[in-house]
Amino acid sequence: MSEPVYDEIFKKLVKSSYRGNMAEEIEKIRQNGDEHTDEYIKYASGEGDPNRVVFKVKDCHKDCNLNREDNCEASCLFNAIVRDMEGNVVIKQNNCSGCGKCVEVCRHYSLVDKKEFVPLIELLKNRKVPVFAIVAPAFIGQFGPEVSPGKMRAALKRLGFYGMVEVALFADILTLKEALEFDRHVTKAKDFLLTSCCCPIWVSMVKRVYQDLIPHISPSVSPMVACGRGVKHLHPGAKVVFIGPCIAKKAEAKEPDVSDAVDAVLTFQEVKQIFEAVAINPETMEEDESEHSSTAGRIYAHTGGVSRAVAETLNRLRPQKEIKIRAIQADGVKDCREMLKNILDDKIEANFLEGMGCSGGCVGGPKALIDAGAGRDFVEKYGQEAPSRTPVDNKYVMKLLEQLGIKNVEDFLDGEKAKMFTRNFQ
Repeated sequence: MSEPVYDEIFKKLVKSSYRGNMAEEIEKIRQNGDEHTDEYIKYASGEGDPNRVVFKVKDCHKDCNLNREDNCEASCLFNAIVRDMEGNVVIKQNNCSGCGKCVEVCRHYSLVDKKEFVPLIELLKNRKVPVFAIVAPAFIGQFGPEVSPGKMRAALKRLGFYGMVEVALFADILTLKEALEFDRHVTKAKDFLLTSCCCPIWVSMVKRVYQDLIPHISPSVSPMVACGRGVKHLHPGAKVVFIGPCIAKKAEAKEPDVSDAVDAVLTFQEVKQIFEAVAINPETMEEDESEHSSTAGRIYAHTGGVSRAVAETLNRLRPQKEIKIRAIQADGVKDCREMLKNILDDKIEANFLEGMGCSGGCVGGPKALIDAGAGRDFVEKYGQEAPSRTPVDNKYVMKLLEQLGIKNVEDFLDGEKAKMFTRNFQ
């Protein structure tokens, strides 16, 4: 099966940009293209409305509305996809969350998510501004079983990145905060907390559809935002690029209250295409540095990981707390909807609720490179290899927190001191 035109154009733009002849390459692409080529070039090169993620390139095949598996209208969680009188797709921008579910199901490439890498290439080539790659906990195993974190870091440095940071290290930090938030908010049998450290689709569902539950959502940023802010605090003037399996992270990075954290988002599929375009094979790279995250942060990548991490950390921080975490997880959008509805109907007995918009969690994301089951296995193995079980036991986490102005874990409950890790959903 040949590579989709949009991805093929993206790879050509990446290759020519590194070579310094992108204008000539664009002209070649146009000569061999069709009436939609200019639109593909536009979004593959990172142009278009900077506040949007999903774009319509062409009117879609009329037969797709007969098959719910590739029906963008049915897939949309927020009623942002409608059809005009002729049956063509229209995106209602006021409703669109940028979650990318419609892109995920559109097999005709009528809808695409903008690729954000090409505008970074000059920065990566001239190296005058440090650009950090921060990688989602789901990355382990995605680029091949032999690609260790050290090899991945070396490959990204070959592209021009100044360094690579595992978001799992900041998932450790958020685990501490979530445990303390649970301790503060859950003091009676009927109290409960919705974690905000999972997926942007889950958070968007609460914010947009189930607003009555907003007072129960943890006031924490996501690990991606925490990591981006942490890197910029330690390296003023740096740029930060998040790499993960999710289109929705592109939208989260643009939300006004957290847009300071991350400058661009790449998916695993895009990074694979970039490596192919410039002939970098991560498997052949030499090891570059070691990792410092604990088991807790590493297992965020699959459903149930956040709950397990926070529960174990709470037991380390507050072993005397009488009300223990009774967690329940929603696995996929359908489960998330059902669980949120059940909470409102008082049908849930759990007190810590975790939702993942993709089946399996982040390892099942639309832009993952391997099967969700295999991804979970890699994540679990990597989690067990961590030198510490929880962030409480992780000396690197404590040292990092000091550098970020957090002198002890209780500071997470101080609004000013924990500002970079706090989000107001009200």
